[in-house]
Amino acid sequence: MAKNKFKDEFALQRPDIAPDFDTVNSYVRGRKVLVTGAGGSIGSELCRQLIDCELESLLLLGRGENSIFEIHRELLERESRIELETIIADVRDRPRMERVFREYIPQVVFHTAAHKHVHLMERHPDEAVKNNVIGTANIAQIALATGVETFVLISSDKAINPTNVYGATKKIAEYIVRDLAEDGATKFVVVRFGNVIRSRGSIIPIFERQIRNGGPITITHPEMERFFMSIPEAAYLVLQSAGIAESGQICVLDMGNSIRIVELANWLIKEAGLEPGKDIQIAFTGIRPGEKIVEELVHAENKLECTPWEKIMLDQTDGVDSSNLHEELDQLTHNIDRYERGEIIKCLQRIVPTYVPLTDKV
Repeated sequence: MAKNKFKDEFALQRPDIAPDFDTVNSYVRGRKVLVTGAGGSIGSELCRQLIDCELESLLLLGRGENSIFEIHRELLERESRIELETIIADVRDRPRMERVFREYIPQVVFHTAAHKHVHLMERHPDEAVKNNVIGTANIAQIALATGVETFVLISSDKAINPTNVYGATKKIAEYIVRDLAEDGATKFVVVRFGNVIRSRGSIIPIFERQIRNGGPITITHPEMERFFMSIPEAAYLVLQSAGIAESGQICVLDMGNSIRIVELANWLIKEAGLEPGKDIQIAFTGIRPGEKIVEELVHAENKLECTPWEKIMLDQTDGVDSSNLHEELDQLTHNIDRYERGEIIKCLQRIVPTYVPLTDKV
């Protein structure tokens, strides 16, 4: 793997990383690696980095044919002997997933497929549950049953003290994976981090488009802050986390300091050669349902444990009542199509005690 440094995509003042893929190759060498959500921002970047490792084959799984087509074509242009397979499938479709695992027999799985837009999932909690909870349970349970060696779940800072449906479903996904870690030889790892720059639907491309259109830049609240990391850095640290963590552990990526969205907007305006407040105005539109002012990466009472990797830490795991989890998930799974929004919210709150919806107005 070429030791090119990953350069941050805007002035976050984060040190560059000099990639070292020895740890990654230790668990992917000669393996069949499956990436769900392979056409997404993190999934596709994982594929770009894995294609330069020493795996046997790379399986690109996604529901959207166009995104899978694009990453597949991109990877074909790379000089690599790794076999590429494209799989158009939905993680919510368990029989289809079982056939995929039987046919391709993956040995390492990176599960990145998820619905992620907070305000949309507030309006459609049933879809959030189907994709983020049921989809995760399908993939993780099948991975365990078929003898997958390593399973990696991508989680989110919004899973900590969630105030929205998306965060609650990602917390349940963490519960599911950690519960399965006690049941067999598969190593299950959770990797949790915050926003990634220039991911699909993220604020920087939106702000840049608003600047090109002459403004205004729209921000929900003047004090809104978020953690940011570049897509290549996040994907690289995910790959490293899977190599160093033990089964059931939660790796938390060091996101640095959170950044005020107003400051980010002003920086982008200046980068465009314009003056904030004069050439481009900023308009505050009000917090959307489920949004926090500041996100968290860990529960306040927990202390992060350092690892040999500077930007990878371990979170203390909160206890999971397996019997209650299984019962609630069974009920949620069997009734999701009949549930009204309020019933879904109540069910999520029973499973995730720290989930406190900010508002019921959607």
